[in-house]
Amino acid sequence: MTAHSELRLLPWSGPDGKPCYLSTDDNNSHLSRLADTTEAEQLDSAAALVEQAMKAMPDGEVGAEELRRLFVDLTTALQDVLRVATSRGHRLSVLSTSVRE
Repeated sequence: MTAHSELRLLPWSGPDGKPCYLSTDDNNSHLSRLADTTEAEQLDSAAALVEQAMKAMPDGEVGAEELRRLFVDLTTALQDVLRVATSRGHRLSVLSTSVRE
């Protein structure tokens, strides 16, 4: 059985909103590749939203509803990016521990 510290936090939640984890030694497994692809898409989406927000800020002609939508999208993207960072941080600490052993 894989230790909890070696589980990969996946870039999506379960139906109840709780985190999902992957236990595998195969970084090229179907689920690992799907998680990698999803993380990349989430990071790309966040970058696009930041660019959109940067363009909207000096404009001054952005309506309240558009700002609300942008705020919701940016908040969701930030949650995704934090999950990716947490997952990658955990994997880095596991890798550095295994390298030292």
